[in-house]
Amino acid sequence: MGTPAVRVGIVGAGTNTRAKHLPGFQGIPGVEVVAVCNRSPASSAAVAEAFGIPKTLDSWQTLVADEDIDAVLIGTWPYLHAPVTLAALAAGKHVLCEARMAMNHREALAMYEASQARPELVAMLVPSPFTLPWDRCIQRLLAEEAIGDLLHVDVFANSGAFQDADRAMTWREDVALSGLNTMMLGIYYEAMARWTGPAEVVAAQSRVTVPRRKDAGGQWREIRIPDHLDVLGRFRSGASLHLRCSQVTGACPTPDSFLLYGSRGTLHLDLRASSLSLLLPGGRREQIDPRPEERESWRVEAEFIGAIRGEEPVRRTRFSDGVDYMRFTRDVARASLHRAL
Repeated sequence: MGTPAVRVGIVGAGTNTRAKHLPGFQGIPGVEVVAVCNRSPASSAAVAEAFGIPKTLDSWQTLVADEDIDAVLIGTWPYLHAPVTLAALAAGKHVLCEARMAMNHREALAMYEASQARPELVAMLVPSPFTLPWDRCIQRLLAEEAIGDLLHVDVFANSGAFQDADRAMTWREDVALSGLNTMMLGIYYEAMARWTGPAEVVAAQSRVTVPRRKDAGGQWREIRIPDHLDVLGRFRSGASLHLRCSQVTGACPTPDSFLLYGSRGTLHLDLRASSLSLLLPGGRREQIDPRPEERESWRVEAEFIGAIRGEEPVRRTRFSDGVDYMRFTRDVARASLHRAL
């Protein structure tokens, strides 16, 4: 028998879909992107022409119901993730959904339960990509107790920029499109949880420093999603957590970093510098290079198709992992009296 053909339909062809997903799918033998539905007929036609997609459809409902489609990529903003996922699974389609999983934890649970009811179908989320080259190495170092007992974790997801009151509102700041998703909270938590396991929220504090912005149409809109957030948490092991997301902490000396403090040493993953270090007593610093077999890179589309063909399981990222990061996001919103709640 030959390799099973897989016909993919695209709902939402934004930046990541055009840069990653479409080239990824079209580079896999036996995979054909057969249809696309973007936000408008004109944008659908433009994507179809650019990538040689034979069919454009006027609604995602029509695409999901199309019998010529085996799998659906959902590349929209979070507001459509749950509706399209639920419809696609009900129609017998495999689903690859862009991150963040959903608008809120309730929607994420509904998506997970629907996927469990159709175990013959592959349900996968686009993973947090930033730490893929180091994930397995950090997991090994913690298992080997290279830093002793894990005591505390600091996560800094800081843009390093100063407050910009004049820029326009983005979809990430629109509750109707993004829900409870806040800056880089979910994507950094997802990465961290691969090494540490789940965390629970102890306390949180958030702030909207620019309360109004103009939207794409030039209308003033209230901003309800914070641009600065501090979270205190704890892990099942007893280790504590401090996670900061901010778009206003200008010239931050520790942007985009993870610090894992142990009883004998500290691991420092600096995403800006693309480096992993082991900090030891006496000021010693050892650069850590992952072993060749530990390094992972972007292979989202290949993993999704491999899972459909029964060649590999879904690892990055399972729906159950998405439910966990949406649970954490919900708990942060509740603890910080997030007005989007």
